[in-house]
Amino acid sequence: MATYLDFENKIKFIQEDIISAQVRHDYGAGEKLKISLDKEVEKIYKNLSDFQKLQLARHLDRPYALDYINMIMKDKYEIHGDRHFRDDAAIICYMGYINDEKVMVIGEQKGRGTKNKLKRNFGMPHPEGYRKALRAAKMAEKFNIPVLMLIDTPGAYPGLGAEERNQSEAIARNLLELAELKTPTVSIVIGEGGSGGALAIGVADRFAMMRYSVFSVISPEGCSAILWNDPSKTEAATNAMKITSSDLKELGLIDDIIDEPLIGAHREKELAANAISDYFLTQLKELREMSEDERMDVRYAKLTAPGAFKEA
Repeated sequence: MATYLDFENKIKFIQEDIISAQVRHDYGAGEKLKISLDKEVEKIYKNLSDFQKLQLARHLDRPYALDYINMIMKDKYEIHGDRHFRDDAAIICYMGYINDEKVMVIGEQKGRGTKNKLKRNFGMPHPEGYRKALRAAKMAEKFNIPVLMLIDTPGAYPGLGAEERNQSEAIARNLLELAELKTPTVSIVIGEGGSGGALAIGVADRFAMMRYSVFSVISPEGCSAILWNDPSKTEAATNAMKITSSDLKELGLIDDIIDEPLIGAHREKELAANAISDYFLTQLKELREMSEDERMDVRYAKLTAPGAFKEA
């Protein structure tokens, strides 16, 4: 059963009418309803508020990293463990091919259903998850294999065990090592990019966001709790924080916005997967046209640009 948000109710009713018309073999009515559906989709999705985009980024049916990996990769195998403590299921690492390009894909996985969500810790990695991601990235560097990173997490896990095993150091180490990685890297926010948990696999030559994804230093819920001690202010916090792809592109904090289907990746999963694959391959081609020194200089300039200012 598809899940619909409040503002998607009209779309739900039209889609149900289309199915009913198909069952009756009333193709004329079906075609008219499809035209109505297209108009309604354009009307709703071209006028979304920031809070509605946040809801789409967290949509229960939105593809997760493993969904995209299964759709765009072939001849893949998974890499487990950080060789220090254990295997963290909130971070997944796969070696395989996208088209004919050998690639290492590193992603954050939230999980579906209670059992799987617990296994994946709701997409909140422990330190060993970030160390596994770094191990996979360094392996790719050794064999000059490009790296694709898929960000989708509410944040790094803040539990006692994670802090005991030095969560902050694991994230900081990834920021340093990924900034110096010699192989081409592309990072994409596919859903929710929360704080250091997202940054830990977000340092790359190209950093992009899906159309309906968000990227923030703290969740809107956390922001409203800290500033106003009022959970009802979540929508106001979302609007104030400027966390959508269009906001961050305007501020120069991301390189590109990937045009997932207008109706959302949760309704057109294959098209969204193709958009990710096409973007990665296009950027990889551009990166390979640069020398290693040129690519590292561009990466350094990009990483040091945020926060820069000139006095009037």
